[in-house]
Amino acid sequence: MESTVGKTISCKAAISWDATKPMTIETIEVAPPKAGEVRMKVSATGICRSDEFYRSGQEDRHPYPCILGHEGSGIVESVGDGVTSVAPGDHVISVFIPHCRKCKMCQNSKSNMCTENSSSRLIGLMPDGTSRFTCKGQTVHHTLSCSMFSEYTVICEINVAKIDKEAPLDKVCLLGCGVSTGYGAPLNNAKVEEGSTCAIWGIGAVGLAVIMGCKVAKASRIIAVDINPAKEKIAREFGATDFVNPKSLDTSTVQHLVAITDGGLDYTFECIGNVQTMREALESCHKGWGLSTVLGISNPKDDIKIMPFQLVTGRTWQGSLFGGWKGRDSVPGLVKEYMSGAIKLDEFISHKLSLDRINEGFDLMLSGKSVRSVIIM
Repeated sequence: MESTVGKTISCKAAISWDATKPMTIETIEVAPPKAGEVRMKVSATGICRSDEFYRSGQEDRHPYPCILGHEGSGIVESVGDGVTSVAPGDHVISVFIPHCRKCKMCQNSKSNMCTENSSSRLIGLMPDGTSRFTCKGQTVHHTLSCSMFSEYTVICEINVAKIDKEAPLDKVCLLGCGVSTGYGAPLNNAKVEEGSTCAIWGIGAVGLAVIMGCKVAKASRIIAVDINPAKEKIAREFGATDFVNPKSLDTSTVQHLVAITDGGLDYTFECIGNVQTMREALESCHKGWGLSTVLGISNPKDDIKIMPFQLVTGRTWQGSLFGGWKGRDSVPGLVKEYMSGAIKLDEFISHKLSLDRINEGFDLMLSGKSVRSVIIM
């Protein structure tokens, strides 16, 4: 088989042309990686609600056309100059938050953020200000430095985590975002304590992973909150002790949760991205020590209105992105946890679809009929 190293590769990709149209499957050209970059053959990619955030134009600063997808796994095809942490043939997972290991934030144990390449990421380009994708002679933009809805992609070395080659790529791809995000929030960010009470708004993949993390932390009561009654069964399978459907209540969600938890919850988690449920999650916390963590991504134009008294009386509000994990260091360990049976992944996957069915995968997600759809390349 002829080597593709150093050559442009033609392959299939799902392109989002603008927010008004479904994605289309096109033949694109993927240029070789430049210095500090990795070209990978994508094996599998989860469809995450954050992809919809970009696809639908809610993040209106991001340019079209673009290739979405940030929850992917694959095999390194070639590397650019200076790349040392991965080599051709290595199995990797994309990490949408860079992890350069050198900047002020990477060296601070209090955060998993990274300052590297932040400006180029926003405008959908690689650090040198150009794209590695073209289609019909037109530049196609990168998204979150990943662009996994393509048979091949180019990604910065600081956005890939090398993993065990024995791990099934069609399962561990979920550790690139959703499962890691939810699982880490109670363990790394909230630091849920044994015997505590927790509530989770939004029982999609992220919410289920939060439940899983709360169970590992040995919370005594884990309350799943969702308006879809069909979510109760899987929530309990993941470890929820209670299920609350706000639509079936005679009172407000906050009043109900405060009443059944003797004054409020120790920890709450918002996994929807809705400013109203973010407020509910905070107000459902116990006075004096309740901690509410926001995981959901809301529209950038949305504001939250809250009475300052809710905070003055001792509640704390915080955010969490990617569950507090420092990607390149943490993801390999999460893969090992999955391989040992310590955390679930298979149970999140409700659908496996080919690339040409990607719009169907988004429809399943938006209609609440899927937990996680995985695109198999």
